[in-house]
Amino acid sequence: MEWKTRPAAPADAAAIAAIYNEGIADRMATFETEPRAPRQITEWFTGHELVIVAEGAGTEPVAFAASFPYSPRPCYAGVGEFSVYVRREYRGHGAGRAVLVALIEAAAARGMHKLTSRVFPENTASRALLKGLGFAEIGIHRRHGKLDGLWRDCVIVERLLEGGADEGQE
Repeated sequence: MEWKTRPAAPADAAAIAAIYNEGIADRMATFETEPRAPRQITEWFTGHELVIVAEGAGTEPVAFAASFPYSPRPCYAGVGEFSVYVRREYRGHGAGRAVLVALIEAAAARGMHKLTSRVFPENTASRALLKGLGFAEIGIHRRHGKLDGLWRDCVIVERLLEGGADEGQE
């Protein structure tokens, strides 16, 4: 299937909330447990985030990728913490890849230095997608948070972006 990606707008909040709520319910991608309302998603649009959606022919958004500042501290300027979510019936059909590629490109165009995230170890589909797009697994946060009363580990992933701030400096 061909996917069209574009920057998300507040008008996409209901579709993004529906996609995110499936991810919350599935318990495979986030520590969040409470469904999100569209008004809560609308609050994401502050100008400091990147939110990209993927659409099929004639469909509303079926996937989104979002990056928010990792920290407000100036030393972390240019580092984004990101997430990718795909509507259940579209998983495994390339929508997640398309939206993440678009997010990487948008982050690099904005001059960002790095994208980072955490992934549950058993989320093999996400881990394969990330590896295929050049993200490195750099460690594990052991017992990083509780989900439904159980401690969960998280694999830490990151990708340095070409053209990002201070490229070439270590």
